[in-house]
Amino acid sequence: MAWIEHDHASPEALAEALADELHARCRDAIDTRGRALLALAGGRTPLPAYRAFAAKRLDWSCVVMFPTDERCVPHDHPACNVTELRHAFDGARGEIIESLTTEDGDCARSEMHARRRLAVYPELFDAVVLGMGLDAHTASLFPGAPQLREAMDLDNALPATRVDPHPLPPEAPFPRISLTLSHLLHSRRLILAITGEGKREVLRKARASTRVSSFPVAALGQGETDVHVHWSP
Repeated sequence: MAWIEHDHASPEALAEALADELHARCRDAIDTRGRALLALAGGRTPLPAYRAFAAKRLDWSCVVMFPTDERCVPHDHPACNVTELRHAFDGARGEIIESLTTEDGDCARSEMHARRRLAVYPELFDAVVLGMGLDAHTASLFPGAPQLREAMDLDNALPATRVDPHPLPPEAPFPRISLTLSHLLHSRRLILAITGEGKREVLRKARASTRVSSFPVAALGQGETDVHVHWSP
């Protein structure tokens, strides 16, 4: 496994490169296996890439997408990840966007719902797109969360789990449903999209550390799939 860095001149260039990558991955998956399966992070960095991707020509009825994580809020709440993801794909037609949460955002029911829906798609993800916070969390694998050890256990066969960030981020103070590390690594292509020198430095510290519980993003390197880091200023 290697960390492969792709530097881009601007966030716009990163978005175009990521859109092209996802388009190529989906075309190949549909041609060879009949459908494409993606897991996509929300957030400001990848959303422009999704909008560019949605504008491309593709048999969207053969594309299934999951969020990598979701906040446990009702789907009409402004902080709902899956609703944001669905808006990003307004330009596509016929795609399937699955949710990790129930409509009302109830945590216990959402955890079971996520596991049931993911079980319908046992194959490898054709691509997983992740972001990273300045605290080195990725998906909703937050340092300090009580569920972190179980969520990052590679022997944990469960595809999704509830995560309670500790402390709760003030900008989004909600419990989450996240794909587990083992399921994030269950992918043909692993992509980490970040912007800014601050996040690049956090990633460098994470990769140099042996304390993955303090730098969860570093655990992406524990799998057999290369991690493709797309960065721009």
